[in-house]
Amino acid sequence: MSDEKNRSNAREKAKQIISQNGGVIKTSEALHSGIHPRTLYQLRDTGDLEQISRGIYRLTEIEPISNPDFFVVATRVPNSVICLISALSFHEITTQIPHEISVAIPKNSKPSTMEYPPIQFYKYSQESFMAGIEEHQIDGVTVKVYSLEKTLADCFKFRNKIGMDVVLEALKLYKGRKKFDHRKILEYAKICRVDKIVRPYLEASI
Repeated sequence: MSDEKNRSNAREKAKQIISQNGGVIKTSEALHSGIHPRTLYQLRDTGDLEQISRGIYRLTEIEPISNPDFFVVATRVPNSVICLISALSFHEITTQIPHEISVAIPKNSKPSTMEYPPIQFYKYSQESFMAGIEEHQIDGVTVKVYSLEKTLADCFKFRNKIGMDVVLEALKLYKGRKKFDHRKILEYAKICRVDKIVRPYLEASI
């Protein structure tokens, strides 16, 4: 009986620690906080915790995560930026439904191995990687996404991989919904070294 009581106390203490951590915790953080792996597994088995991704758990009593894919990317790969079709979808300037998360990482970085969600990594030069990053608070974590104009420049850069039809549709939707800042797009296009390719399309849209 005392063993069961000790296990129960350990579970309650663990839930309190995880709650203070925003309701989400990595295995490494749990161990550092004194939570035994056995306690984590017990909480998972009782339905008090759900495993979002490998090594990431959340309390089931808190509000559901609105964007679990972005949440996992921001948590597991903090030195990354949502890009290309995933960024277009975030900014609502595409009719494409992403089947994987497009993620930018620095050229000299090694892509993380992740089982879920499906991720396509794109390696960017340091200057291009650092340009046009926006930070958005989603589900309690900071998610880095490229701005609209930087995303459009990136799409021209990777047009052979995502399709020129996707790029032109995004440019059309951008022009219809937002202030058309062709100078800012060209600024990012120069960083991406596609300004000569982008310029005629922008001039035709002005």
